[in-house]
Amino acid sequence: MSSGSKKSPSNGFEKALTSEEEQTKIKEVRRLIGQLPDKLSIYCSDTCIARYLQARNWHVKKATKMLKESLKWRLEYKPEEIRWEDIANEAETGKIYRSTSIDRHGRTVLVMRPSRQNSKSIKGQIKYLVYCMENAILNLAPDREQMVWLIDFEGFNLSNISVKVTRETAHVLQERYPERLGVAILYNPPKFFEPFWMVVKPFLEPKTANKVKFVYSDDLNSKKIMEDLFDMEHLEFAFGGNDSMGFDINTYSERMREDDKKIPAFWTREHPASTALQPSLSCALDSININSGSGSISDASDNEKTDCSPSLQVESEAVSPGENMVATNGSKHAI
Repeated sequence: MSSGSKKSPSNGFEKALTSEEEQTKIKEVRRLIGQLPDKLSIYCSDTCIARYLQARNWHVKKATKMLKESLKWRLEYKPEEIRWEDIANEAETGKIYRSTSIDRHGRTVLVMRPSRQNSKSIKGQIKYLVYCMENAILNLAPDREQMVWLIDFEGFNLSNISVKVTRETAHVLQERYPERLGVAILYNPPKFFEPFWMVVKPFLEPKTANKVKFVYSDDLNSKKIMEDLFDMEHLEFAFGGNDSMGFDINTYSERMREDDKKIPAFWTREHPASTALQPSLSCALDSININSGSGSISDASDNEKTDCSPSLQVESEAVSPGENMVATNGSKHAI
């Protein structure tokens, strides 16, 4: 981990941390979290803890609180257990999928096409988003922590806009996948999208919003952004590249089923297993109250013990046809 200036909500920057200082903070968070069982222990690597610290400007207590909430969510929602068969119907139109190519920095690329929304279930949409995020992380190179989002606005219209879906999506991406987004490219967004962006932007952390780039196919500066970021020979034709293959659901289904086979090994790679929930984690989870149905999270006071609530659920509500999310953060926002 390299040291450097980091933005702070108060003055825009905070004091640069040395590698030793960063490691000290990571160890402190690990101490506060305590021993963890199986998959959660694997999840809480040093790089993972560093991402939560970065998301909270290296504030140990805030990062620990955020991480504990994520651990409770992962324990209940079980994102690593979602398989292709669970969400295949959401994927049929290619509204979100992992590209076969990577960017020039070796990062996984997720393609998103909000005009291809095919579901009225917010719960189903969020579950598919989580599956896509987990799959993108599964396919990250060992030395990479972030991914790229390519959001194609072809065919996008007002019926595709849903503030409610956006709010739920932004919550999951920012709170459960902090610092996973390297850059989000909004490709050819229509003029009417700009006021919607102004509505959505307050849902996002400032550092997340700054990763969003508006790119237009007829703009020379935009073309340079794409050429600097991607090998145009392997980039999809829809984004100005030379790859004309496009999305095919049958081919993609085979890829995802093969990826699903890798998941068990991914979650048993390292860290000694602990078959029972340790008291420290149990107490930590008891202190976090997830409000089922809204995706919102509130913490009980340090002295107040709260029973574990049901798994995080997003109500399966009817959304007007075409209503959709346009993801733009992870590590994490959506529009």
